[in-house]
Amino acid sequence: MAAPYKKSRMSQVSLIFACGTALFSDGYANGVIGSVNTLLTRIYGKAEVSKHNYSTTLSSLAFAGTIVGMLTFGYLSDKFGRKFGMMLATGIVALFSGLSAASKGANDSIGGTLAMLSAMRFLLGIGVGAEYPCGSVAASEQSEEQGIAKNAQHRWFALATNTMIDTGFVVSSFVPLVLYWIFGPNHLRAVWRLSLGLGVFPALAVFLWRLRMEDPTRYKKDTMQRAKIPYWLIVKRYWKSLSAICITWFIYDFITYPFGIYSSTVTNIVTGGSSALSVVFGWGVVINLFYIPGTVGGAFVVDYLGPKYCQILGLVMQAIIGFIMSGLYTRLTHHIAAFAVVYGIFLSFGELGPGNCLGLLASKSGPTAVRGQYYGIAAAVGKVGAFAGTWAFPAIIDDFGTGVTATTGPFWIGSALAVLSAVITLAFIKPLSHDGMVEEDRLFREYLEANGYDTSQMGLGGDETVVVSSATADKFDASSEKVSTV
Repeated sequence: MAAPYKKSRMSQVSLIFACGTALFSDGYANGVIGSVNTLLTRIYGKAEVSKHNYSTTLSSLAFAGTIVGMLTFGYLSDKFGRKFGMMLATGIVALFSGLSAASKGANDSIGGTLAMLSAMRFLLGIGVGAEYPCGSVAASEQSEEQGIAKNAQHRWFALATNTMIDTGFVVSSFVPLVLYWIFGPNHLRAVWRLSLGLGVFPALAVFLWRLRMEDPTRYKKDTMQRAKIPYWLIVKRYWKSLSAICITWFIYDFITYPFGIYSSTVTNIVTGGSSALSVVFGWGVVINLFYIPGTVGGAFVVDYLGPKYCQILGLVMQAIIGFIMSGLYTRLTHHIAAFAVVYGIFLSFGELGPGNCLGLLASKSGPTAVRGQYYGIAAAVGKVGAFAGTWAFPAIIDDFGTGVTATTGPFWIGSALAVLSAVITLAFIKPLSHDGMVEEDRLFREYLEANGYDTSQMGLGGDETVVVSSATADKFDASSEKVSTV
């Protein structure tokens, strides 16, 4: 019996990664644009690029595209299927990654090139945002199907989603560095175009990987694809938990940005303020590598602590280290090795906690019928937090005056907000159990029936088989599905 189980488990893990791995493209697309902006400034000059208001326009359009993708595809994922949303999202990412690399204005004008690049980033953002309520949601549903041991369900989801995003960030720093080594300082146009264009290949690879997939069994059984969604009943039941997840995601993304200042601090001190592209890109790789131990290590912790308490642990430890970095900023910056280590630990705890756990909480707290929309709303609110942080913290820095206070002041605020987020998580977010989506869907059906909704409309019909653990099998209605125990 051992051999068939192993085969089933490996097959199921493969499906989880097929759903979530496209988030690598999210990390790559978001990370590589920083290097591209550096290259464009070197090619055209800072004054020329600034004249077209490019930086503000690009960040605003990319943000808007991501929000549109998260919200639109949340609905499409629920009403047309997870596979439909995933395939369309991956196609959009592949197409507009290529068109971003081909951006060119009329008569090779700088303004036209930057305008087209900004427009392509908006459309690329739609595809990137779409992966959250499509790929992540499908990965969460696959993690509770046959072959996945209970003590590994959250682990595989975290590795297939957040770890993939962080890996994308690392690769997005490394690719421009390698291309710079190949083409040299006299061919920077080739470097930035290829850096963007290579984003096509991981998206196409995942597209092909997903071709033979089917929608998760959980979706097939409990979807409202053919029924009217009772939004008011859903809001009454889930608004508190969704609001808590939205607020904590907003805070996490909001406070992530001020700590990004530390990366430039590390780089400037270690390199003596060097502006050589090989040095700048090289240290970008090092900084992004700090995320990996946290997300990988956290994936092996979350099944034992549970997403709620793993998130609290990460937030509290992040806050403590943030306070230490703020209070001892002057001393630490004179010992850059110690500063870099503390900074790396700070980033790692962020990934161990909210980085890994917010997606788990958003994807497994709501019912299957509206899981895409539930997740899409939470992720979109988080993205709003990131955008708000980008605009708010320069003003906060100005308000703190000059000197060390101006540099460390925002970090006191950021650490305090991390504590607030931990308190909200403790008070308002419920713990998740293994096989929790199965139980939540059962309770959701009971709730709908108690309020007069005809649940016979739910599901795609046909003879669907759901495989669950023996501990949960007795909670199912045998008349509505076949249950086999593992």
